[in-house]
Order: sequence, then C-alpha cells, then structure tokens
Amino acid sequence: MLLSEVTNTGFFNLAPWIIFSPVIGLLVNIIYGGRMGEKAIGWLASAASGLAFGVSVLLAVSLSGVHGEAQVVLFADWIRIGELNIPWNFRVDTLSVTMMLVVSGVGTLIHIYAIGYMHEDVRFKNDLGRYRRFFVFFNLFIVMMMILVSGDSYLMLFVGWEGVGLCSFLLIGFWYEMDTLGRPSWANSNAAKKAFIVNRIGDLGFILAAMTMFWYFGSLQFGEVFAQAEEIAAHQPLVMIAITLFMLIGVAGKSAQIPLYVWLPDAMAGPTPVSALIHAATMVTAGIYLVARSAPLYVTVPNAQYIVALVGAVTALCAATIAVGQYDIKKVLAYSTISQLGFMVAAVGMGAFAAGMFHLVTHAFFKALLFLSAGSVILGLERGHHHLAHHGKSEMPAEAAPTPPKYGHGSSSHNEAFDPGDMRNMGGLRKTMPVTFWLYLIGSLALAGIFPLAGFWSKDEILADAQLHYPLVYILLTIAAFFTAFYMGRQNWMVFFGKARHDAAAHAEESPKIITVPLMVLAGLSILGGALNLPYLHTFTHWLGYTLGGEGAEVVAEGAAHAVEAAPWYVLGGLNLAVAGLSTVLALAAIYISWILYGRKPLTHGQIDPLKKMLGPIFTGMERKWLVDEIYWALFVDRYVDVSRFLADVIDWRFWHDWFHDKFIAGTYNWLSNIALDKVIDTRGIDAFFNGLGEMTKQASASLRRLQNGFVRSYALAVLFGVVVILGYLLIR
Repeated sequence: MLLSEVTNTGFFNLAPWIIFSPVIGLLVNIIYGGRMGEKAIGWLASAASGLAFGVSVLLAVSLSGVHGEAQVVLFADWIRIGELNIPWNFRVDTLSVTMMLVVSGVGTLIHIYAIGYMHEDVRFKNDLGRYRRFFVFFNLFIVMMMILVSGDSYLMLFVGWEGVGLCSFLLIGFWYEMDTLGRPSWANSNAAKKAFIVNRIGDLGFILAAMTMFWYFGSLQFGEVFAQAEEIAAHQPLVMIAITLFMLIGVAGKSAQIPLYVWLPDAMAGPTPVSALIHAATMVTAGIYLVARSAPLYVTVPNAQYIVALVGAVTALCAATIAVGQYDIKKVLAYSTISQLGFMVAAVGMGAFAAGMFHLVTHAFFKALLFLSAGSVILGLERGHHHLAHHGKSEMPAEAAPTPPKYGHGSSSHNEAFDPGDMRNMGGLRKTMPVTFWLYLIGSLALAGIFPLAGFWSKDEILADAQLHYPLVYILLTIAAFFTAFYMGRQNWMVFFGKARHDAAAHAEESPKIITVPLMVLAGLSILGGALNLPYLHTFTHWLGYTLGGEGAEVVAEGAAHAVEAAPWYVLGGLNLAVAGLSTVLALAAIYISWILYGRKPLTHGQIDPLKKMLGPIFTGMERKWLVDEIYWALFVDRYVDVSRFLADVIDWRFWHDWFHDKFIAGTYNWLSNIALDKVIDTRGIDAFFNGLGEMTKQASASLRRLQNGFVRSYALAVLFGVVVILGYLLIR
C-alpha cells in the first residue's frame, strides 16, 4: 500500500511509476517477447520509458505548484533492524526531477532510435534472437538510473549506483563472443569486464564514504545527514574531508575521471545506442548527481571542493588532448565525454552546482545527438559495404575509385575485415548522408561551444565561475575547450568532406526515419537548450535553488548573476562577455586550424595524418592515449597477473597441492598407515598379542593331550589318585 507524506496537490503519488513503468516493459518483453515481433518489442520498451518521462513531467509541474518544496513519497518499509529504520522513499525535488527528465526523456529518444539501429545490427551480426534481450537490458538501465536519482537516502542511491554498473556490464558486453566487426573475439567481453572492475574500485570509495557517514551521523537519510553537516564539519573537519574525498573516488569511477576513466573509451564495444545511453543520459552522470546532491557536505570543506574541481579540470584537458589523436569515430566522442564530464565535475567542485547541472542537461542533448549520429554513419557505411559484397566492386571509374589505406583497414576485398567506425575509411559522406551530416554538424558546434547553441551557454557559465574563483581551473578548462573545438572540427572534415577513402563510404546510404527523427528532436534541443538558463532570467538556476538552497548549500550561480550591482561592465545579466568572447574566439580559431589541416586539403587514402608530421612524438602520445593503458597494465594488471600466477603456481600448486596435500597430508597419512599403524601397532602390537594367545592355547592343548591317552588303567589310576587326595584332605582337616 502506498503511503505518502506529500501534499494532496499535484501528482506526487505517481512517483513510483518512474520505476514501475520500465519494470513492466521489461517483464512483458521477457515473458511474452518471444511471441511478439521486433517492432512490438521495441515500441513497448520505448513506451515504458516514455511513460516514465510523462510521470517526470507531471512531477515537475507539481513541484512548480508547490514552489519547489521538496516532497517525500513513502512507498514501503525496507530495512528495519531494532532502532534502525530505512524506508524505501521517493524524494521529489527540483534536482531529482531534473535528472528524471533527462534520463527518461533522452533515454526514450535513444530507445526509439534503437528500434531501427538494432534491427540492422542483429542482422549484421546474424543473431536475430538478441533483439528482445537488448531492450530488456535497456529498460533495466532506465529502472536502475531512476532508482539512483529518486532515492531519499544514500543507501537507496547506492542500489541504483550498483544497478547501473551491472547494466553497463550487460550492455557493453552485449556481443560478448565477438568484436565490433562481428568476428569471433573476447574483445567486447574484456571491455565489459574492464568497466565492471574499474567501477568496483570506485564503488569502494562510495562504500567507505557511506560507512563513515553512518558512523558519525547515525543515518544515511539525506535530510538527517544534511542537518548535521555544519556541526560535524565544525567539530570534526577531518571526518567531513574523508567523506567527501571518499565520494570523489566513487565519482571518478562512475563519471570517468582521473585515474579511473580508462573504462569509458572501451565501453564503445557495445552497440551505439548503449554508448549514447551511457555517455549522455545515465551512468556517467551519476557522479555529477552525487556531488550535487551532497552539496551541503561539500560546501563545508573548501579544501575538498578545490581537489574535486582540480581533478575535473585536469581530466577535461587530458581527455581532450587524447581525442585529438583518435581515428575511431566513437572513440573521439568517448574521450570528448570524459573531457566534458571533467567540466561538470570542476563546476560542482567549485560550488557552481547549477552551472554543472546545466551543462549536464545540455551535454545530454548534444552528446546523445553525436553518438546516435555516429551510429547512423556506421550503419550507412555497413550498408555500403553490404551493397559491395552483393553487387561487386565500386562502379566509379578506376582512376577515381579509392584504394585500400596502407594502415590495414578497409581493404577493397570484401572478404577481409572492414571497420565502419574508422574515420580513415570515410570521407565524402556529406553528399551520400546529408541528413546525418547536418545533424552531426549541429551537435559538433554545440559541443564546441559556438553561439547560440546550448553548449555555448552551459560551458561558458562554468568558465565564468572558474575565472572568478579558481584561476588554475579556468586556464585548464579554457585550453580543454580549445582542443574540443579542434577535434570536433577535425572529425567533421575527415568524416563528411573530401572524397570517399573507401568504396563503402562511396556507397553509403542515409538512415531511415526511425533513426533520423530522434536525431532531429535532439538537434532541436541542442539548438534551444541554452534557453533553460539565459542571462537575466536564470530559470534553471532558480529551479535548482529550491533544492540546493533549501538544503543549506550556497548556490554559486556564475558569479555576477547574484551580484549584478557589483558586476563590471562586461558582465550582463550573469553573462561574462570577456570569458564568453575569449572562449568563442578560441573555438573559432581551433575550427579554422582544423580546416587548414584537414578541410582545405582533405585527407586521401593512405595519407599520414598531417598533425603527425607536425607534432611527431606528441601526436603519437595523443594517438596512443599517453600510454595510460600501457602504464595501467604495467603497474596494476601485469602485477595482478604476476601475483595471480604466483598464487596459482607457487602457493596453490607447489605449496598447497604438491607439498601440503601430497607430502604433508598424504605423506603423513601414508607414514602413519604403513609404518606406525601397520608395522608397529598392527603387526607388533595387535597381531603379536593375539598370536601369543594362540601359542598359549596350543601349549595348553599339548599338555592336556597327554592326559587323554585312551588307556582305561590310566583313567582308573587317575581316579584312585583323586580319591586318595580327597581322603587325605578330609583326614588332615
């Protein structure tokens, strides 16, 4: 039975349906999906996610009706042990509802896109049966993320936190027995394991934070913890620093920050809708949400805030440089996500919680657009390659037909492996896939922070706050923003401009409407998303202020937005024209440089990257990801393997098996049984005793046998002797 502590106004009692609806969708697909067609399966899963979005909209409307006052919907008792009582409550406030809208809204668009994408992907991989499984996992992802953002306690949040980790493992390794090209391989399985293990390391930090919190606060409920935050920080500052930094470890795992970001690029092993869902709407945003939700804790420890901000800024710059040297279209976007997450972490670390969450929302729009558009490109090339496999080689004139690149991908022999995600196999797609091109361009410009697209407003809010309070963070983020515009320009020139560098690119086909329509919606949001928090209005800042301000956390809203009177002339309504102007000029300069290198003279087949000629080993470092993976392998993975082999060979086999079992236990048993028990106890003891009894019996028998000689006279003499003895005894007596 649903119990509620909310007002009778609004739709707050519908809160459990943000979880119930996707749960129902996945259960129906599990039970009845085998008798349903692909479209029914896909649209059912999409409708389930869409219903969660509808409920989220109603919750947002209801919150507006009560002026943003947080509501708690009591659903059921969960854990009750003695005086400990942890109910399963739904917390409905402006922060949680913002996350609900992003997760379910963007997630629904990705679901719809996946209907068309997976229809082709399961056929390219030749396994139609996995279509249903994919949408079951997809709905489960929405369920777990909704649990994470709607919980009223850190423990309930942790359930969703672990749940999205499980879902990422299932979806990254969806094609677990093959690689992205459909060849037998454990590459995808290894990528899933890598994500799972790295996130478990981060989760240890979350667990330590929760345990420390429960020990000193006596509770994991948000309200009870936040009410004691200032007192604990005043009397035991080290405790609060420990809690917030332990949380940072969890954030580094889930939101892919240094040093635990290495799993996210490998997450591209999953189908493209998975990449979009993880990078844009679900898993990687969990860490940002955790810091924003814990704002009352972080504002009490400025030192921890600075560490968080610095980690985010360094991550943003490092990942941006790596993205410059990548050739896989999704890998570029993956490192871009790590970089943009660095912007968000830096923002919430600085105390600019509204700016960080604003960038989270706009980033969900244009990053989902970019990933799904990249999936459209990949499908287009796969259709082109499929066309060639069935209709022969290119119909272009021989002198115009591209030849295979020298780097080993894209052979014109259709029997060899072809990588449709390698940008060196692309080129000229602006003509063959015009819809995807324009949509991708919108997402790229939004990510680069070009006015007036959504990324311009949200990124510059972060830069403006950093410029006011954290100069080092501002410098690092500004350089990262420059690299962002450059690598997105490089990617667009390589993918869509010039001539096709592979026959498949020349025969690429535009994606159907089931794929392009969700992209158009996301493109619209990428264009108009900045309107959520325009200067002077700051609608989004005020919306979040109901929650963050209500919990006692100071909402640092881009400096001048809350101090208009003291703002210099170049700050208008919270918009710092100097910061915005500099970042825009740098972005345009970066795009121009990318045009000089890649657009003015587009790459041809087999051509070495012009940056490689210019930068040499520096570009090689970018291309090889600064050898971070190799360093991880050398310091941790190889050492772990060495320890495992030592434990397996020396400890388990040589010591435990050969010596302890074979020599100590078996040898001792054999000695005891052969020497002690057999030769001493049994032979010399038990056998000797009973053999002695036998000998005594034999000797007694031999003596008695002399009396039994068979002569009557002997028996008469014996009787006479007996009578004499008896009579003698009687006479003597």
